[in-house]
Amino acid sequence: MRRTVLIDAPSNLGLRPPAPGTVPGCYKLPGALREQGLLRRLGALEGGVVVPPRYDLGEWREGDGDFNAGAIAAYTRKLAARVGDHVRNGDFPVVLGGDCSILLGTVLGLRRLGRYGVAYLDGHGDFRHPGNVAVCGPVGAAAGEGVAQITGRGQPDLTDIDGLRPYVRDEDVCVLGIRDEDEDQVELTGLGIRHTTVGDIRRHGPDTVAREALTHFQKSPLDGFWIHLDADVLDPSVMPAVDSPDPGGLLIDELHALLAPLAASPRCAGIDVTIYDPDRDPEGNGAALLTDLLAGVFAQP
Repeated sequence: MRRTVLIDAPSNLGLRPPAPGTVPGCYKLPGALREQGLLRRLGALEGGVVVPPRYDLGEWREGDGDFNAGAIAAYTRKLAARVGDHVRNGDFPVVLGGDCSILLGTVLGLRRLGRYGVAYLDGHGDFRHPGNVAVCGPVGAAAGEGVAQITGRGQPDLTDIDGLRPYVRDEDVCVLGIRDEDEDQVELTGLGIRHTTVGDIRRHGPDTVAREALTHFQKSPLDGFWIHLDADVLDPSVMPAVDSPDPGGLLIDELHALLAPLAASPRCAGIDVTIYDPDRDPEGNGAALLTDLLAGVFAQP
């Protein structure tokens, strides 16, 4: 049986400031979930912290590309080394972000090992890139560019580290749980990037959708796949403590049913969890909810 290893990746480098002079609070996610006893409840080994650089926009202005890009690139390499070492040794990393830009580190680490897919559980398509600014707006916040960047779209210092672009092929991504009206759907469809909306998940059932994703991964010559879990895949009625609490998301039982078959697959290499912001949740309800979810799905028997 693989060892579950809990790793903190508390980077907030990919998000815009919630207010002038402040920094995004999602870097507190690991501490909030650990305070709920996540390490013990998972039966996990301690994987330590990958310490991020300082959040500092400096002289960045709109049109300059992604802010904090140099810091994100440096952090991506550090996190890739940590995750890659654990996966190579047969461990199952549970990586606590941070914002969605930490996914660059996990997929770079996997890309160095072989060909991996990504089950991208997120309320948004995260496909903003320099080629679609007329639809999605200017690039800047890497956390809103996740699917675009891991598939090689964006500035090379983030998307082509070590000449390994793309970290994940278009056909090896399954985006699950985006809102029904998500603006990225047209482009994702045209590129053949699989995506399933909340409405589709409810029509077909989350278990069925998860198993269809697994079948797709199994048909590809993959060494495994990674799960990216953004807390904003949940509806704000149950998870309001995110930077984009858009209505029309999944409920917790639906997310559990979607996540469980993916997590049970022996080809699942690990998971990262992002975007929950304890600053927006003074009672800690979101931390308790996510801890219960992760423990219910990933705890060692």
